[in-house]
This record gives sequence, C-alpha cells and structure tokens, in this order.
Amino acid sequence: MSVLMWIVFGLIVGIVAKFLMPGRDPRGFIFTVVLGIVGALIGGFLGRTMGLYGDGDSAGFVMAVIGAMVLLALYRFIGGRPRRA
Repeated sequence: MSVLMWIVFGLIVGIVAKFLMPGRDPRGFIFTVVLGIVGALIGGFLGRTMGLYGDGDSAGFVMAVIGAMVLLALYRFIGGRPRRA
C-alpha cells in the first residue's frame, strides 16, 4: 500500500479511534485525528513487520485502530497535564 493510501486509511482510522475514545483532548479534534493517522501508520507498520497479517486483511484495520488508540491515550496522559512553573 502506498504512503498516500496509508494516510487516507489513517484518517479514517483516526476518526474511528476518536469516536471510540470520547472525551476532551488538550488540542482539539483535528490534532487528535492527526495523532490517529500517525498511530495508524505505526500500528499498521508494526503489524505487517511482525507478520501478523498481509495486505488487505481485516486485521490491519484492527491493528491500526489499536495503534491510534494507544497513541491517543499516551497523548492524553502526557499532554493533558497542566505545566507547573
């Protein structure tokens, strides 16, 4: 799959991950979807590298959603804390 297709796929996965993890995010919906795209790229890459699935397998979608949700959760945990001087 080309990088452009992964980005479009990641956009869809990012939106799905955002809806599966509702709540306020420190930077808003667009930034959260971008994090979802990055998470989908990472999750998809790791799943294919580990040999968990091939091109076109539905497990790729699941792995991408999991990757996006993990990245969103990390961002909320790290980025959601107020800074102290």
